[in-house]
Parts: sequence; structure tokens; C-alpha cells
Amino acid sequence: MSHELPTPPMNLPTEIVNTLNESDPKRLRDVATYAEALAEHKERETRLKESADQEEVEERPDDLPGEVPAKATITVKEINDNRYYYWQWREGDTVKSQYKGPVDPNE
Repeated sequence: MSHELPTPPMNLPTEIVNTLNESDPKRLRDVATYAEALAEHKERETRLKESADQEEVEERPDDLPGEVPAKATITVKEINDNRYYYWQWREGDTVKSQYKGPVDPNE
């Protein structure tokens, strides 16, 4: 019974195939894990970019500061038993916040 190498995808460059064929099983598993994580990351980035491109920003709220993007949302943070409003938005993989004001306890 012969054990043949699996057939690589046709679109995989020869130099990558050769490098993989020369690698030990542990390195191949590491490459597979990294490649899967990298593919998921790139797909997520593409989805985020596409959804950002498709979002149509309506009107800017009157109380939205100029440095805060229109896509920002308001969140409430509790600090030392006090509640505060913050503008919050995403820039790439980072979540940015800017203080808006205290929460009115009568609301």
C-alpha cells in the first residue's frame, strides 16, 4: 500500500508547496493554525469595511462634537457609583470613547 502526498490546490504557488513539503508535522500544524486565523481575520476586516461602506449616515445629532464620528453611539459607564454618558465608536480594531456628560438621575 503506497502513501501518496496530497495534491495541493492548483492556485498555490510552487515555492509555498515546496516549503510545506519540506516541513515537519508540527510546523505544518502551526502553519495550518496560523493560516486559518489569518483567513478569519482578513474575512472579518473585509466584512467590517463592506458594512462601513454600506452604512449611510443620516443627520449628525446636534450635541455630537466635531471630533466624534456620526456613527458613534452613546453608552453609559458607572464610575464610583456615578453614571456618565460617553460617545463610543470603533476605529479599526480599537474602540474609542469621549465623555458626553453625567446621566440625569431623573431620567
